[in-house]
Amino acid sequence: MPIYLTTPIYYVNDKPHIGHAYTSLATDVLARWHRMSGREVYFLTGTDEHGQKVEKAARDAGQDPQEFTDRVSQAFRDLTVTMGFSNDAFIRTTEKRHYEACQALWKRLQERGHIYLGAYEGWYAVRDEAFYGPDELVERDGVKYAPSGAPVEWVREPSYFFKLSEWTDKLLEFYEANPDFIAPPSRRNEVISFVKSGLADLSISRTSFKWGVPVPGDDDHVMYVWLDALTNYITAVGYPDEKAELWRFWPANVHFVGKDILRFHAIYWPAFLMAAGLQPPARVFAHGWWTNEGQKISKSLGNVIDPIALVEEYGLDPIRYFLLREVPFGQDGDFSRTALGHRLNGELADVLGNLANRTLSLIQRNCEGKLPTLPPVRDVDTTLIAPLADLPVSVGKLLEAQEYHLALEEIFRQIRGANGYITVQAPWALKKTDPTRMTEVLRHLHTALRAYATILQPFMPATMGALLDQLGVPSDARGLEALATPLPDGIDLPPPSPLFRKIEIAA
Repeated sequence: MPIYLTTPIYYVNDKPHIGHAYTSLATDVLARWHRMSGREVYFLTGTDEHGQKVEKAARDAGQDPQEFTDRVSQAFRDLTVTMGFSNDAFIRTTEKRHYEACQALWKRLQERGHIYLGAYEGWYAVRDEAFYGPDELVERDGVKYAPSGAPVEWVREPSYFFKLSEWTDKLLEFYEANPDFIAPPSRRNEVISFVKSGLADLSISRTSFKWGVPVPGDDDHVMYVWLDALTNYITAVGYPDEKAELWRFWPANVHFVGKDILRFHAIYWPAFLMAAGLQPPARVFAHGWWTNEGQKISKSLGNVIDPIALVEEYGLDPIRYFLLREVPFGQDGDFSRTALGHRLNGELADVLGNLANRTLSLIQRNCEGKLPTLPPVRDVDTTLIAPLADLPVSVGKLLEAQEYHLALEEIFRQIRGANGYITVQAPWALKKTDPTRMTEVLRHLHTALRAYATILQPFMPATMGALLDQLGVPSDARGLEALATPLPDGIDLPPPSPLFRKIEIAA
Protein backbone atom coordinates (compact mmCIF):
# COMPACT_ATOMS: atom_id res chain seq x y z
CA MET A 1 0.00 0.00 0.00
CA PRO A 2 1.41 3.46 -0.87
CA ILE A 3 2.44 5.73 2.01
CA TYR A 4 1.90 9.51 1.85
CA LEU A 5 3.59 11.65 4.50
CA THR A 6 3.60 15.44 4.70
CA THR A 7 5.17 18.25 6.66
CA PRO A 8 3.23 21.47 6.98
CA ILE A 9 4.17 23.87 4.24
CA TYR A 10 6.29 26.49 5.95
CA TYR A 11 5.31 30.13 5.95
CA VAL A 12 7.89 32.26 4.16
CA ASN A 13 7.76 35.43 6.24
CA ASP A 14 11.07 34.47 7.90
CA LYS A 15 14.04 32.10 7.62
CA PRO A 16 13.93 28.45 8.79
CA HIS A 17 14.42 27.63 12.48
CA ILE A 18 14.66 24.52 14.67
CA GLY A 19 10.89 23.96 14.68
CA HIS A 20 10.82 23.59 10.91
CA ALA A 21 13.73 21.14 11.00
CA TYR A 22 12.08 19.13 13.79
CA THR A 23 8.79 18.57 11.99
CA SER A 24 10.48 17.63 8.73
CA LEU A 25 12.92 15.33 10.53
CA ALA A 26 10.09 13.31 12.08
CA THR A 27 8.51 12.99 8.64
CA ASP A 28 11.82 12.03 7.04
CA VAL A 29 12.55 9.25 9.56
CA LEU A 30 9.15 7.67 9.02
CA ALA A 31 9.49 7.98 5.24
CA ARG A 32 12.92 6.33 5.31
CA TRP A 33 11.62 3.56 7.57
CA HIS A 34 8.76 2.72 5.21
CA ARG A 35 11.06 2.74 2.18
CA MET A 36 13.48 0.44 4.02
CA SER A 37 10.50 -1.82 4.74
CA GLY A 38 9.78 -2.07 1.02
CA ARG A 39 6.85 0.35 0.90
CA GLU A 40 6.22 2.93 -1.82
CA VAL A 41 6.49 6.37 -0.20
CA TYR A 42 5.62 9.91 -1.25
CA PHE A 43 7.10 12.50 1.13
CA LEU A 44 6.02 16.10 0.60
CA THR A 45 7.24 19.38 2.03
CA GLY A 46 7.17 22.94 0.74
CA THR A 47 6.33 26.57 1.40
CA ASP A 48 3.18 28.58 2.04
CA GLU A 49 3.70 31.87 0.20
CA HIS A 50 0.47 33.88 0.24
CA GLY A 51 -1.33 36.10 2.71
CA GLN A 52 -1.18 39.44 4.43
CA LYS A 53 1.91 38.58 6.51
CA VAL A 54 3.97 37.73 3.45
CA GLU A 55 2.75 40.81 1.59
CA LYS A 56 3.85 42.95 4.56
CA ALA A 57 7.18 41.13 5.02
CA ALA A 58 7.95 41.63 1.33
CA ARG A 59 7.07 45.32 1.56
CA ASP A 60 9.30 45.71 4.63
CA ALA A 61 12.13 44.04 2.72
CA GLY A 62 11.67 46.39 -0.23
CA GLN A 63 10.76 43.56 -2.61
CA ASP A 64 7.68 42.55 -4.54
CA PRO A 65 5.97 39.48 -3.05
CA GLN A 66 7.06 37.05 -5.77
CA GLU A 67 10.70 38.11 -5.55
CA PHE A 68 10.54 37.88 -1.75
CA THR A 69 8.94 34.43 -1.72
CA ASP A 70 11.40 33.12 -4.32
CA ARG A 71 14.26 34.05 -2.00
CA VAL A 72 12.83 32.80 1.28
CA SER A 73 11.36 29.63 -0.23
CA GLN A 74 14.84 28.71 -1.45
CA ALA A 75 16.10 28.90 2.15
CA PHE A 76 13.58 26.20 3.10
CA ARG A 77 14.58 24.11 0.09
CA ASP A 78 18.22 24.46 1.16
CA LEU A 79 17.27 23.27 4.66
CA THR A 80 16.08 19.96 3.23
CA VAL A 81 19.57 19.42 1.81
CA THR A 82 21.41 20.51 4.95
CA MET A 83 19.30 18.24 7.17
CA GLY A 84 19.49 15.28 4.78
CA PHE A 85 15.74 15.07 4.23
CA SER A 86 14.58 12.56 1.62
CA ASN A 87 11.45 14.40 0.43
CA ASP A 88 10.12 13.31 -2.93
CA ALA A 89 8.60 16.69 -3.75
CA PHE A 90 8.73 20.34 -2.71
CA ILE A 91 5.61 22.37 -3.37
CA ARG A 92 5.16 26.14 -3.48
CA THR A 93 1.71 27.70 -3.25
CA THR A 94 2.68 30.23 -5.93
CA GLU A 95 2.83 27.46 -8.54
CA LYS A 96 0.32 27.51 -11.40
CA ARG A 97 -0.86 23.97 -10.62
CA HIS A 98 -1.68 25.03 -7.07
CA TYR A 99 -3.79 27.97 -8.21
CA GLU A 100 -5.70 25.56 -10.43
CA ALA A 101 -6.23 23.06 -7.60
CA CYS A 102 -7.41 25.74 -5.15
CA GLN A 103 -9.86 27.20 -7.62
CA ALA A 104 -11.15 23.74 -8.55
CA LEU A 105 -11.75 22.93 -4.87
CA TRP A 106 -13.51 26.27 -4.36
CA LYS A 107 -15.82 25.67 -7.31
CA ARG A 108 -16.61 22.17 -6.05
CA LEU A 109 -17.50 23.47 -2.59
CA GLN A 110 -19.56 26.27 -4.12
CA GLU A 111 -21.43 23.92 -6.46
CA ARG A 112 -22.29 21.71 -3.49
CA GLY A 113 -23.77 24.64 -1.61
CA HIS A 114 -21.09 25.00 1.08
CA ILE A 115 -20.02 28.59 0.28
CA TYR A 116 -21.98 31.86 0.47
CA LEU A 117 -21.16 35.59 0.27
CA GLY A 118 -21.58 37.77 3.35
CA ALA A 119 -19.61 40.22 5.47
CA TYR A 120 -17.30 39.51 8.35
CA GLU A 121 -16.72 41.32 11.59
CA GLY A 122 -14.37 39.88 14.16
CA TRP A 123 -11.06 39.82 15.99
CA TYR A 124 -8.31 39.01 13.52
CA ALA A 125 -4.62 38.23 14.16
CA VAL A 126 -2.51 39.14 11.15
CA ARG A 127 0.41 37.07 12.49
CA ASP A 128 -1.74 33.92 12.71
CA GLU A 129 -3.88 34.68 9.65
CA ALA A 130 -6.80 33.63 11.87
CA PHE A 131 -9.97 34.97 13.50
CA TYR A 132 -10.65 34.37 17.19
CA GLY A 133 -13.77 34.48 19.33
CA PRO A 134 -14.03 37.01 22.18
CA ASP A 135 -13.82 34.23 24.77
CA GLU A 136 -10.40 33.17 23.41
CA LEU A 137 -8.76 36.58 23.85
CA VAL A 138 -6.57 37.91 26.64
CA GLU A 139 -6.25 41.63 27.30
CA ARG A 140 -3.03 43.25 28.56
CA ASP A 141 -2.44 46.99 28.85
CA GLY A 142 -5.52 47.69 26.77
CA VAL A 143 -4.39 45.43 23.88
CA LYS A 144 -6.21 42.21 23.04
CA TYR A 145 -4.19 39.10 22.19
CA ALA A 146 -4.97 35.72 20.63
CA PRO A 147 -4.09 32.50 22.51
CA SER A 148 -0.90 32.40 20.45
CA GLY A 149 0.19 35.76 21.86
CA ALA A 150 -0.44 37.59 18.58
CA PRO A 151 -2.21 40.96 18.84
CA VAL A 152 -5.68 41.08 17.28
CA GLU A 153 -7.64 43.89 15.63
CA TRP A 154 -11.30 44.31 14.85
CA VAL A 155 -11.95 44.00 11.11
CA ARG A 156 -15.01 44.24 8.91
CA GLU A 157 -14.99 43.37 5.24
CA PRO A 158 -17.03 41.50 2.61
CA SER A 159 -16.23 37.81 2.73
CA TYR A 160 -17.20 34.46 1.38
CA PHE A 161 -17.98 31.92 4.08
CA PHE A 162 -17.69 28.17 4.35
CA LYS A 163 -20.65 26.66 6.24
CA LEU A 164 -18.48 25.20 8.98
CA SER A 165 -21.35 25.44 11.49
CA GLU A 166 -23.05 22.56 9.67
CA TRP A 167 -20.08 20.28 10.37
CA THR A 168 -20.07 20.23 14.17
CA ASP A 169 -21.91 16.92 14.54
CA LYS A 170 -20.34 15.40 11.42
CA LEU A 171 -16.83 16.13 12.68
CA LEU A 172 -17.59 14.69 16.11
CA GLU A 173 -18.92 11.54 14.43
CA PHE A 174 -15.78 11.41 12.29
CA TYR A 175 -13.49 11.70 15.33
CA GLU A 176 -15.40 8.95 17.12
CA ALA A 177 -15.21 6.65 14.11
CA ASN A 178 -11.50 7.42 13.62
CA PRO A 179 -9.94 7.52 17.10
CA ASP A 180 -6.39 7.72 15.70
CA PHE A 181 -7.12 10.70 13.45
CA ILE A 182 -5.70 13.23 15.93
CA ALA A 183 -2.58 12.48 17.96
CA PRO A 184 -1.27 12.61 20.59
CA PRO A 185 -4.40 11.99 22.75
CA SER A 186 -4.06 15.29 24.62
CA ARG A 187 -4.42 17.19 21.33
CA ARG A 188 -7.37 15.06 20.32
CA ASN A 189 -9.14 16.00 23.53
CA GLU A 190 -8.47 19.71 22.89
CA VAL A 191 -9.95 19.54 19.39
CA ILE A 192 -13.04 17.58 20.45
CA SER A 193 -13.68 20.04 23.28
CA PHE A 194 -13.41 22.97 20.87
CA VAL A 195 -15.75 21.42 18.31
CA LYS A 196 -18.30 20.47 20.98
CA SER A 197 -18.51 24.14 21.97
CA GLY A 198 -20.01 24.80 18.52
CA LEU A 199 -18.50 25.94 15.25
CA ALA A 200 -19.24 29.23 13.50
CA ASP A 201 -19.15 29.63 9.73
CA LEU A 202 -15.63 30.32 8.52
CA SER A 203 -14.56 33.38 6.55
CA ILE A 204 -12.63 32.05 3.55
CA SER A 205 -11.82 35.15 1.48
CA ARG A 206 -10.23 38.59 1.88
CA THR A 207 -10.55 41.90 0.08
CA SER A 208 -8.03 43.90 2.15
CA PHE A 209 -4.98 42.60 0.26
CA LYS A 210 -4.24 40.99 -3.09
CA TRP A 211 -1.38 38.52 -2.52
CA GLY A 212 -3.27 35.26 -2.81
CA VAL A 213 -5.23 32.91 -5.06
CA PRO A 214 -8.09 34.83 -6.74
CA VAL A 215 -11.58 33.60 -5.93
CA PRO A 216 -13.10 32.10 -9.11
CA GLY A 217 -15.55 34.57 -10.64
CA ASP A 218 -14.82 37.37 -8.15
CA ASP A 219 -11.40 38.99 -8.52
CA ASP A 220 -12.12 41.43 -5.68
CA HIS A 221 -11.48 38.52 -3.30
CA VAL A 222 -8.47 36.30 -2.68
CA MET A 223 -8.80 32.99 -0.87
CA TYR A 224 -8.23 32.78 2.87
CA VAL A 225 -4.62 31.69 3.21
CA TRP A 226 -5.50 28.53 5.15
CA LEU A 227 -7.91 27.23 2.50
CA ASP A 228 -5.15 27.90 -0.01
CA ALA A 229 -2.38 26.36 2.14
CA LEU A 230 -4.21 23.18 3.14
CA THR A 231 -5.05 22.43 -0.48
CA ASN A 232 -1.33 21.88 -1.17
CA TYR A 233 -1.63 18.32 0.13
CA ILE A 234 -3.96 17.37 -2.72
CA THR A 235 -2.35 19.67 -5.30
CA ALA A 236 0.86 17.67 -4.92
CA VAL A 237 -0.84 14.38 -5.82
CA GLY A 238 -2.63 15.70 -8.88
CA TYR A 239 -5.92 17.31 -7.79
CA PRO A 240 -8.30 18.07 -9.45
CA ASP A 241 -7.34 15.12 -11.67
CA GLU A 242 -8.36 12.18 -9.48
CA LYS A 243 -7.05 9.85 -12.18
CA ALA A 244 -3.53 11.30 -11.91
CA GLU A 245 -0.75 8.81 -11.25
CA LEU A 246 0.05 10.26 -7.83
CA TRP A 247 -3.57 10.38 -6.69
CA ARG A 248 -3.19 6.77 -5.52
CA PHE A 249 -1.29 8.15 -2.53
CA TRP A 250 -4.36 10.03 -1.25
CA PRO A 251 -5.50 10.08 1.52
CA ALA A 252 -2.32 11.04 3.36
CA ASN A 253 -1.22 8.60 6.05
CA VAL A 254 0.12 11.31 8.37
CA HIS A 255 0.11 15.11 8.28
CA PHE A 256 2.88 16.21 10.67
CA VAL A 257 2.15 19.66 12.13
CA GLY A 258 3.06 21.89 15.05
CA LYS A 259 0.48 22.16 17.81
CA ASP A 260 -0.16 25.81 16.90
CA ILE A 261 -1.76 24.83 13.58
CA LEU A 262 -3.67 21.76 14.74
CA ARG A 263 -7.08 23.46 14.56
CA PHE A 264 -6.66 24.18 10.86
CA HIS A 265 -5.64 20.60 10.06
CA ALA A 266 -7.98 18.72 12.40
CA ILE A 267 -11.15 20.82 12.01
CA TYR A 268 -11.13 22.96 8.87
CA TRP A 269 -9.27 20.53 6.60
CA PRO A 270 -11.44 17.42 7.13
CA ALA A 271 -14.55 19.59 6.87
CA PHE A 272 -13.38 21.06 3.53
CA LEU A 273 -12.53 17.61 2.19
CA MET A 274 -15.73 15.88 3.27
CA ALA A 275 -17.77 18.80 1.93
CA ALA A 276 -16.02 18.32 -1.41
CA GLY A 277 -16.64 14.57 -1.36
CA LEU A 278 -12.99 13.75 -0.75
CA GLN A 279 -11.53 11.44 1.87
CA PRO A 280 -9.78 13.09 4.86
CA PRO A 281 -6.22 12.11 5.84
CA ALA A 282 -5.77 9.12 8.12
CA ARG A 283 -3.90 10.99 10.85
CA VAL A 284 -2.81 14.44 11.98
CA PHE A 285 0.02 14.44 14.51
CA ALA A 286 0.74 17.68 16.39
CA HIS A 287 4.12 17.93 18.07
CA GLY A 288 5.17 20.35 20.80
CA TRP A 289 7.45 23.38 20.89
CA TRP A 290 11.11 23.74 21.82
CA THR A 291 12.58 26.11 24.37
CA ASN A 292 16.25 27.09 24.32
CA GLU A 293 18.16 26.41 27.54
CA GLY A 294 14.91 26.81 29.48
CA GLN A 295 13.82 30.03 27.78
CA LYS A 296 10.95 30.53 25.36
CA ILE A 297 12.34 31.01 21.87
CA SER A 298 11.68 34.41 20.33
CA LYS A 299 13.33 36.83 17.96
CA SER A 300 13.10 39.57 20.59
CA LEU A 301 15.25 37.49 22.97
CA GLY A 302 17.68 36.69 20.16
CA ASN A 303 17.65 32.98 21.02
CA VAL A 304 16.18 31.48 17.86
CA ILE A 305 17.96 28.20 17.14
CA ASP A 306 19.45 27.99 13.65
CA PRO A 307 19.48 24.30 12.60
CA ILE A 308 22.13 24.94 9.94
CA ALA A 309 24.50 26.39 12.54
CA LEU A 310 23.89 23.38 14.80
CA VAL A 311 24.74 20.96 12.00
CA GLU A 312 27.92 22.88 11.23
CA GLU A 313 28.95 22.75 14.91
CA TYR A 314 28.00 19.21 15.92
CA GLY A 315 27.45 17.27 12.69
CA LEU A 316 24.21 16.28 11.01
CA ASP A 317 23.48 12.84 12.42
CA PRO A 318 24.07 13.74 16.08
CA ILE A 319 21.55 16.58 15.71
CA ARG A 320 19.04 14.32 13.96
CA TYR A 321 19.46 11.75 16.72
CA PHE A 322 19.21 14.24 19.58
CA LEU A 323 16.06 15.98 18.37
CA LEU A 324 14.07 12.75 18.29
CA ARG A 325 15.76 11.07 21.27
CA GLU A 326 15.64 13.82 23.86
CA VAL A 327 11.90 14.59 24.01
CA PRO A 328 8.78 12.46 23.49
CA PHE A 329 7.41 13.56 20.11
CA GLY A 330 4.22 15.46 20.82
CA GLN A 331 5.43 17.09 24.03
CA ASP A 332 7.24 20.38 24.55
CA GLY A 333 10.98 20.07 25.09
CA ASP A 334 14.06 22.06 25.94
CA PHE A 335 17.10 22.30 23.69
CA SER A 336 20.17 22.11 25.89
CA ARG A 337 23.74 21.88 24.63
CA THR A 338 24.67 20.02 27.80
CA ALA A 339 21.97 17.42 27.12
CA LEU A 340 23.14 17.21 23.51
CA GLY A 341 26.69 16.58 24.70
CA HIS A 342 25.60 13.82 27.05
CA ARG A 343 23.58 12.08 24.33
CA LEU A 344 26.40 12.38 21.79
CA ASN A 345 29.19 11.31 24.15
CA GLY A 346 27.32 8.84 26.33
CA GLU A 347 25.09 7.07 23.82
CA LEU A 348 26.43 7.59 20.33
CA ALA A 349 30.18 7.57 21.03
CA ASP A 350 30.45 5.37 24.13
CA VAL A 351 27.63 2.89 23.61
CA LEU A 352 27.33 2.46 19.83
CA GLY A 353 30.61 3.84 18.52
CA ASN A 354 32.73 2.02 21.06
CA LEU A 355 30.97 -1.32 20.44
CA ALA A 356 31.51 -1.00 16.69
CA ASN A 357 35.13 0.04 16.98
CA ARG A 358 36.04 -2.71 19.48
CA THR A 359 34.34 -5.44 17.46
CA LEU A 360 35.71 -4.45 14.08
CA SER A 361 39.20 -3.74 15.39
CA LEU A 362 39.32 -7.23 16.95
CA ILE A 363 38.23 -8.77 13.62
CA GLN A 364 40.99 -6.81 11.83
CA ARG A 365 43.70 -7.88 14.27
CA ASN A 366 42.65 -11.43 15.00
CA CYS A 367 40.75 -12.65 11.90
CA GLU A 368 42.98 -11.15 9.16
CA GLY A 369 40.27 -8.58 8.49
CA LYS A 370 37.88 -11.23 7.21
CA LEU A 371 34.36 -11.93 8.44
CA PRO A 372 34.44 -15.02 10.66
CA THR A 373 32.40 -18.10 9.76
CA LEU A 374 28.77 -18.00 10.86
CA PRO A 375 28.54 -20.29 13.91
CA PRO A 376 25.56 -21.90 15.64
CA VAL A 377 24.01 -19.89 18.45
CA ARG A 378 24.90 -21.33 21.84
CA ASP A 379 22.70 -20.77 24.89
CA VAL A 380 25.09 -18.12 26.14
CA ASP A 381 24.63 -16.19 22.86
CA THR A 382 20.83 -16.10 22.88
CA THR A 383 20.60 -12.93 24.96
CA LEU A 384 22.43 -11.12 22.14
CA ILE A 385 21.01 -12.88 19.06
CA ALA A 386 17.40 -13.81 19.93
CA PRO A 387 16.09 -10.22 20.39
CA LEU A 388 17.40 -9.15 16.99
CA ALA A 389 14.57 -10.89 15.11
CA ASP A 390 11.89 -8.92 16.95
CA LEU A 391 13.65 -5.54 16.86
CA PRO A 392 12.39 -4.40 13.43
CA VAL A 393 8.82 -5.27 14.41
CA SER A 394 8.91 -3.48 17.76
CA VAL A 395 10.65 -0.43 16.31
CA GLY A 396 8.21 -0.33 13.40
CA LYS A 397 5.21 -0.30 15.72
CA LEU A 398 6.68 2.53 17.76
CA LEU A 399 7.47 4.59 14.66
CA GLU A 400 3.94 4.04 13.31
CA ALA A 401 2.72 5.55 16.60
CA GLN A 402 5.28 8.40 16.27
CA GLU A 403 6.98 7.23 19.49
CA TYR A 404 10.44 8.08 18.19
CA HIS A 405 12.15 8.36 21.56
CA LEU A 406 10.86 4.92 22.61
CA ALA A 407 12.00 3.40 19.31
CA LEU A 408 15.50 4.73 19.92
CA GLU A 409 15.44 3.60 23.53
CA GLU A 410 14.50 0.06 22.43
CA ILE A 411 17.38 -0.01 19.94
CA PHE A 412 19.89 1.30 22.45
CA ARG A 413 18.64 -1.07 25.13
CA GLN A 414 19.81 -3.88 22.89
CA ILE A 415 23.06 -2.10 22.04
CA ARG A 416 23.79 -1.72 25.75
CA GLY A 417 23.09 -5.44 26.07
CA ALA A 418 25.64 -6.09 23.32
CA ASN A 419 28.22 -4.08 25.25
CA GLY A 420 27.51 -6.31 28.24
CA TYR A 421 27.93 -9.37 26.03
CA ILE A 422 31.35 -8.32 24.70
CA THR A 423 32.54 -7.49 28.21
CA VAL A 424 31.49 -10.88 29.59
CA GLN A 425 32.71 -12.93 26.59
CA ALA A 426 35.98 -10.95 26.40
CA PRO A 427 36.98 -12.04 22.86
CA TRP A 428 40.36 -10.27 23.26
CA ALA A 429 41.23 -12.85 25.92
CA LEU A 430 39.84 -15.82 23.98
CA LYS A 431 42.52 -15.62 21.28
CA LYS A 432 44.93 -17.53 23.51
CA THR A 433 42.48 -19.74 25.39
CA ASP A 434 39.82 -20.59 22.77
CA PRO A 435 40.37 -19.01 19.33
CA THR A 436 37.38 -20.83 17.84
CA ARG A 437 35.09 -19.33 20.45
CA MET A 438 36.67 -15.94 19.81
CA THR A 439 35.61 -16.04 16.16
CA GLU A 440 32.10 -17.13 17.18
CA VAL A 441 31.71 -14.19 19.54
CA LEU A 442 33.01 -11.72 16.98
CA ARG A 443 30.69 -13.03 14.27
CA HIS A 444 27.69 -12.77 16.61
CA LEU A 445 28.67 -9.20 17.47
CA HIS A 446 29.00 -8.44 13.76
CA THR A 447 25.50 -9.84 13.18
CA ALA A 448 24.12 -7.66 15.96
CA LEU A 449 25.90 -4.53 14.71
CA ARG A 450 24.55 -5.10 11.23
CA ALA A 451 21.00 -5.21 12.63
CA TYR A 452 21.49 -2.07 14.74
CA ALA A 453 23.05 -0.13 11.87
CA THR A 454 20.32 -1.18 9.44
CA ILE A 455 17.50 -0.22 11.80
CA LEU A 456 19.13 3.10 12.74
CA GLN A 457 19.54 4.20 9.10
CA PRO A 458 16.39 6.38 9.07
CA PHE A 459 17.67 8.35 12.05
CA MET A 460 21.35 8.67 11.09
CA PRO A 461 21.59 7.76 7.40
CA ALA A 462 25.14 8.94 6.70
CA THR A 463 26.77 7.54 9.84
CA MET A 464 24.93 4.22 9.64
CA GLY A 465 25.82 4.03 5.96
CA ALA A 466 29.46 4.38 6.99
CA LEU A 467 29.04 1.66 9.64
CA LEU A 468 27.42 -0.68 7.14
CA ASP A 469 30.37 -0.03 4.82
CA GLN A 470 32.75 -1.04 7.61
CA LEU A 471 30.62 -4.14 8.23
CA GLY A 472 30.95 -5.12 4.58
CA VAL A 473 27.21 -4.92 3.87
CA PRO A 474 26.52 -4.33 0.14
CA SER A 475 24.38 -1.33 -0.75
CA ASP A 476 21.61 -3.61 -2.04
CA ALA A 477 21.42 -5.54 1.26
CA ARG A 478 20.54 -2.72 3.63
CA GLY A 479 16.77 -3.12 3.82
CA LEU A 480 14.97 -4.84 6.68
CA GLU A 481 14.25 -7.99 4.70
CA ALA A 482 17.95 -8.42 3.92
CA LEU A 483 18.68 -8.97 7.62
CA ALA A 484 17.34 -12.51 7.23
CA THR A 485 20.18 -13.35 4.82
CA PRO A 486 23.61 -13.70 6.46
CA LEU A 487 26.63 -12.18 4.75
CA PRO A 488 29.05 -14.67 3.15
CA ASP A 489 31.77 -16.04 5.41
CA GLY A 490 35.27 -14.74 4.82
CA ILE A 491 34.48 -11.48 3.06
CA ASP A 492 37.10 -8.77 3.49
CA LEU A 493 36.20 -5.99 5.92
CA PRO A 494 37.82 -2.56 5.64
CA PRO A 495 39.77 -1.17 8.58
CA PRO A 496 37.35 0.53 11.00
CA SER A 497 37.32 4.24 11.72
CA PRO A 498 35.53 6.16 14.50
CA LEU A 499 31.87 6.95 13.84
CA PHE A 500 31.37 9.79 16.31
CA ARG A 501 33.64 12.46 17.78
CA LYS A 502 33.12 13.38 21.40
CA ILE A 503 32.47 16.99 22.28
CA GLU A 504 33.46 18.99 25.33
CA ILE A 505 30.60 19.57 27.74
CA ALA A 506 30.59 22.85 29.62
CA ALA A 507 30.69 22.44 33.39
